[in-house]
Amino acid sequence: MASDQGNNQSVERAVAVLAVFQNGHPELRVSDVVRITGLGTSTTSRLLATLESLDYVERDAVSGLYRLGTAPITLGGVAVNHHPVHREARQLAQELAARLGLGANVAIRHGAALFYLLNFEGRLAPRSTVLTGQRKPLHATGLGKCLLLGLAPRRRRGLLPEAGLTAFTQATLTSHAALDAELEAVARRGYATEVEELAHGRSCVAAPIRGRSGDIVAAISISGPLSTVALDRREEELSRAAVEAADSVSVGLGYVGPRAAPPAQTGHGDGHGDRDRDGDRDGDGDGREEGNGRGDGNGQGPGRQRHPRAPERSRP
Repeated sequence: MASDQGNNQSVERAVAVLAVFQNGHPELRVSDVVRITGLGTSTTSRLLATLESLDYVERDAVSGLYRLGTAPITLGGVAVNHHPVHREARQLAQELAARLGLGANVAIRHGAALFYLLNFEGRLAPRSTVLTGQRKPLHATGLGKCLLLGLAPRRRRGLLPEAGLTAFTQATLTSHAALDAELEAVARRGYATEVEELAHGRSCVAAPIRGRSGDIVAAISISGPLSTVALDRREEELSRAAVEAADSVSVGLGYVGPRAAPPAQTGHGDGHGDRDRDGDRDGDGDGREEGNGRGDGNGQGPGRQRHPRAPERSRP
């Protein structure tokens, strides 16, 4: 038992060292890792040497600074390539970015944040960094709003306490009352918009992706600079493209439209009545999100039809 605990502690320490590099620290000295992790110098040096031998980190021969190696890239590539949403959405998102010249992004919910599965940049929306693997807030993004549609209001409040609805700009929604109203509008339209709620000068339009059971399992967005996306002129065009792309991915995942309502009881039932089929499942991007795609008046709109439909023109 003591050996198992020691091995577990070693793994936890190694992961803690690797995690230091994902928080905006591309290259670090041993002393930097010691300071951030709180581990001892000898322990940190030993862990870095082991991780270097396994290609998880590499050390610059001149500066002596450590950075992530190639092994995490290999693991990340294998993980995303085996994700069903990534497989269904990759080529479609790539074509969407090329056709519109804007960014095309696909994300899932992972706990209280969205997680980018993939992104492509169009010629009009270049980026200096890759979004894949990054996490962003749910309440301040179009993708996040779509993912939140899969959760009942009570679940949203438990997942995102109001004190945690951080204001990134003056346009960020920072109360559940405002967020609920926005999600009701998103459910009616079938798509979400975001204009400078996370970062100045950026906007997007997004639509939810549903799995075989009708649950919202992911979302796709079209994004770029404010002047290029130009939602005041292009909202109908871009929202239609996002909804159609989401529909195509949903069909690829096995979604065939909202389930028909059960027939009314005729008095020959067993006295138990209809059971509530809504689960309280808390999926983290694995296709098991809460909600069943049927409107309930709480921001969970009706499941999207199998065939793409034109979005409404109205803005929230």
